[in-house]
Amino acid sequence: MDYHSVTEFLSTVYLLSVLQAQGTTVLIMVLFFLLFLSFVLSGAEVAFFSLTHKDINILRSKQQPPYQRIVDLLEEPKNLLGSLLIANSFINISIIIISNLLIDDLFNFEQFNAVWVEFLIKVLSVSFILVLFGEVMPKVLATQNNIRYAKDFGGIIQIITYLTSGLSKRLVKYSDVIERKLSSSVSGAYSLQELDHAIDITTDNAASENEKNILKGIVKFGNITVKQIMKTRVDVHGVDEEITFIELVNIVRDLHYSRLPVYKEGLDNVVGMIHTKDLLPFLDHPDDFNWRSLLRPTYFVHEQKLIDDLLNEFQAKRIHFAVVVDEFGGTSGIVTLEDILEEIIGDITDEF
Repeated sequence: MDYHSVTEFLSTVYLLSVLQAQGTTVLIMVLFFLLFLSFVLSGAEVAFFSLTHKDINILRSKQQPPYQRIVDLLEEPKNLLGSLLIANSFINISIIIISNLLIDDLFNFEQFNAVWVEFLIKVLSVSFILVLFGEVMPKVLATQNNIRYAKDFGGIIQIITYLTSGLSKRLVKYSDVIERKLSSSVSGAYSLQELDHAIDITTDNAASENEKNILKGIVKFGNITVKQIMKTRVDVHGVDEEITFIELVNIVRDLHYSRLPVYKEGLDNVVGMIHTKDLLPFLDHPDDFNWRSLLRPTYFVHEQKLIDDLLNEFQAKRIHFAVVVDEFGGTSGIVTLEDILEEIIGDITDEF
């Protein structure tokens, strides 16, 4: 082999080594970028969906683009969640593939002469990276600073949501179909409609329409959620804890309700319940009377709770009133024992 051949061979080897080094550098840079995106997306899932109704109202009132972006993204929570999950899944798969390539470049597993050693090193390394940077760190940070996290990374989330919106909407559509299938109102071999029809044809003419309705109410009782019977937020009358005793008495006289929720700043922050009958012994007290000492604890229930479960809870706790909250912790409305019983026996007139 002459001098020129040796020179060409060494040049080729050097060029290949440079290209390999550059390729490894590019893979490392891509890996760090993907880890950053995984960090952002995992934290965003916690940050956005831990915001309460009160937080969202505060952000809406600020009228600043970063905060409005958060409000806009939460207008369609299912699509937002779908976009975050889809993007994070693709990114995590990419991280696994690139990490596998980098480990092969940086380590020589031939010396171990055992496939299981290579497999164990790769699994532990990639799992550690994904759990630390893609789960623990971002979610802890987002939990402690949810509004700031959503504000700082809202722009990135908006771009990702836009890019994955088509796939996300399809995913949400299919999940809604599956949810409807699973929650279809079928009990045993008979549907609720069939049971209603059976009641109509088996009750004799002597049975009143009210009796038939009671039977139908009993049949449907186990499938009704609190959201279906509650008094919605727009129809709820509450009192601010800052009002005076005379103002409270006047409100009670005007509304004729036996119980009223008491809130601080707004209905999303209910601090207690006032029973109007508790006011009777104090009607002759002066305006500076501390009526807040009469407040009773508030019982909160989720809007998707079944009313038969709620009835059991009312009986166990000996209460008649609950504040209904949505998935964000905001007040959706109120529900009473009368509302539950009316599903079976019809309208009930309150005693106050």
